[in-house]
Amino acid sequence: MGDSLKRNILNTICYYDVLNYPLTLFEIWKHLLSSEDLNRTTKNKITLKNVFLSLGESDLKRFVESEDGFYFLKGRNHLVRERIKRSKLSILKIRKMKKIVNLLRISPFVRMILITGKLAMKNAHPKSDWDVLVVLRENRIWIGRTFITLLAHFFGKRRHHDKITNRVCFNYFIATNSLEIRNKDFYSANEYFFCFPLFDAKNYFKRFQLRNHWIKNYKPNYYLSPKENLHTSKDSGLTKFVRILLENLFDHDFLENYLEKIETEKIKKNPKTNNENSFVQVDKNALIFLPYPKGPDVFEKFKNKMQEFRF
Repeated sequence: MGDSLKRNILNTICYYDVLNYPLTLFEIWKHLLSSEDLNRTTKNKITLKNVFLSLGESDLKRFVESEDGFYFLKGRNHLVRERIKRSKLSILKIRKMKKIVNLLRISPFVRMILITGKLAMKNAHPKSDWDVLVVLRENRIWIGRTFITLLAHFFGKRRHHDKITNRVCFNYFIATNSLEIRNKDFYSANEYFFCFPLFDAKNYFKRFQLRNHWIKNYKPNYYLSPKENLHTSKDSGLTKFVRILLENLFDHDFLENYLEKIETEKIKKNPKTNNENSFVQVDKNALIFLPYPKGPDVFEKFKNKMQEFRF
């Protein structure tokens, strides 16, 4: 396990260095990147003790330093102060966002609202938006998307054009009969391991985690959250009543089909849809609009960084 584990530890620290994110000992273990040689030679699970002992060995100490409980590449100690600063800022942003989500949960057919991206990592910067993944009832994904987008716009909290800071970015919708992330790569494995729900109508997050067990291919220590996140809101009697009332009013196939037709045409005509490397998928189970996916760029920077290190 020795050299393979140390290589994976260094890979993990390098990957998160690209994201300007130093890691604690537990986070290195939790987000340890997978490799074929380590999986092939390791019969037992890698423990926190294994990671701790490896970090103390001289060949890793050539590249890795620690300060205040965080590990980072040599010369990158300024990231510790930056992470603490961004963590405090992110908590404030999450509190603001939770107030908006508590309003958005009245939208018909919404079942879960997940916080993703840098904010889920508590690594947001002052001008960042609020990335979300919205889970909607099957066969009503277009109606649900339209209502929650209009509601966020009504409250002045939808990201559009140059209005970005502290606004909700709606770029990923999936249906309850799917719950599976389509873009499976290192970046997505990271994003959806960190994500957590701000609203969960009926324990959909557990099902979401089970459905996306593919994350374990990239992160062998992937596990299901043992308890509910403190930030997660359930239904109140009032919000559930309003949502059910709206669903009874707008639960029509003809409306779903009409919105699908006109919105699909708009997406096709959007110049961002045809960007090189864009990830756009539109069907009855998922509405994904990522004209500038970050995964390939982050992975390329990661590969270049790893070329600087040799055991």
